[in-house]
Amino acid sequence: MPQNSTAPRILIVGGGYAGFYTAWKLEKHLRRGEADVTLVDPLPYMTYQPFLPEVAAGSIEPRHAVVAHRRHLKRTNVVTAKITGIDHANKVATISPSIGEPYEFAYDQIVVTAGAVSRTFPIPGIADNAIGLKTIEEAVAVRDKLLANFDKAASVPAGPERDRLLTVVVVGGGFAGIEAFAELRSLASSLVAKYPQISFEDTHFHLIEAMGRIMPEVSLKTSEWVLKDLARRGANVHLDTQVTGAVDGDVELSTGEVIPTDLIVWTAGVMANPTVVRGGDLPVEERGRIRTRADLRVGTPEEFVEGAWAAGDVAAVPDLTGGGVGGYCVPNAQHAVRQAKRLAKNLVAVLRGEGTKDYFHKNLGAVAGLGLYNGVFQSGNVALKGFVAWVAHRGYHGLAMPSWERKWRVLWGWWNNLWLGRDIVNLETVQQPREVFEQFAARPRPKTDAAPAAGPAKDAAKPAAAKKETAKAAADEPAAKKDAAKPAAKKPAAKKAPAKEAVDAKA
Repeated sequence: MPQNSTAPRILIVGGGYAGFYTAWKLEKHLRRGEADVTLVDPLPYMTYQPFLPEVAAGSIEPRHAVVAHRRHLKRTNVVTAKITGIDHANKVATISPSIGEPYEFAYDQIVVTAGAVSRTFPIPGIADNAIGLKTIEEAVAVRDKLLANFDKAASVPAGPERDRLLTVVVVGGGFAGIEAFAELRSLASSLVAKYPQISFEDTHFHLIEAMGRIMPEVSLKTSEWVLKDLARRGANVHLDTQVTGAVDGDVELSTGEVIPTDLIVWTAGVMANPTVVRGGDLPVEERGRIRTRADLRVGTPEEFVEGAWAAGDVAAVPDLTGGGVGGYCVPNAQHAVRQAKRLAKNLVAVLRGEGTKDYFHKNLGAVAGLGLYNGVFQSGNVALKGFVAWVAHRGYHGLAMPSWERKWRVLWGWWNNLWLGRDIVNLETVQQPREVFEQFAARPRPKTDAAPAAGPAKDAAKPAAAKKETAKAAADEPAAKKDAAKPAAKKPAAKKAPAKEAVDAKA
């Protein structure tokens, strides 16, 4: 929407969970003309990250797992660009669009919700061969890679190359890693029926976890049940094990084992978006997150930074329930959405001269999908496993998806898959969309130098000496013609050649 020069300007940095919900709720709570809201994000949509494992497994259409900013933020000025600098001392941010020069944007209130990115370590080969699972593009690439590898393996004889194609390695045993691992295992198991050349025993799945257990969000007993369930489905979990190398796809483990693979999925932790955090002057705590108070204003319990707010994975928000790791809220969707709702209410209260309230949310539990018709749910001492937990997983996330338009698309897709099965179309070539066109496109022929033209003009340009040589050649011409008129008998070689050719033709 166009900016009102007299209204306070609110800048939201990032359009993920926290950013999208903050803008969405500000539209609900602000009176028309009370403030101008601008949301800046390099992507034009919010990604519902709990659905990424199901997108990778072909259970959800990729477009249904994202929410378009411009469709659902009707009173917010949406800018598709990056924030590359925050000068809060002067309340100015630098916006860098994909086309054009960076420019400054003045604001009165800033909300930093830039989210997190995959946290990696300087392990040889990881940066070149692994892929994360934080974006919809990564989830689609993982799905297409696994499907393409099945196509290739079906035409390759048994051996090391075939084993490499049918081996998947997932690094990280948290919720994201376990869900991705289990969903991909479920997809591979279903694919075996479509490929008579491949048996279940030909597929190999390995999960690498540096700690002595998986899924710290659930009880030890529940995590042990998940381990047994994965083992029953032919998956290998390596606990107390680290990845030491991944050069050329050969995953080297701290145990000395080497696993050749063509698909490495990295889910071993996240970190606050460094581009935004390091590019600004807002206070940062030791883990690289923006230091945030319980009321979601930037600062400490004793003092806050006027006009600055933060929420979601980029912020270190105190967990007043006492259940957070290190005293802070864990980076997940459950906290990000609820923090955004509280932040929007607090920001509107400040604009109206009212007081703020602290964010307080007791974790309702954890729920994870482990492939079709299988899941796990933990809330306090209550644990559900198997089909019932899978229903709870889909029910919770189906309702948590923002907007009824998005809910309906996801639910409709699940309903279709129930009767038609998951879609296993491999669209890996979409990542090089111009390849076929370029292969057969006609191209202009390379230019060649034109032959020199002959004629009077050329002769006229000759120097006098060259003209004399031309005249001499003309005087000698009669003699040359006389020689040419001599009998052909004096040239026997020229006569013999045709005769020889005639003999060869008869033969």
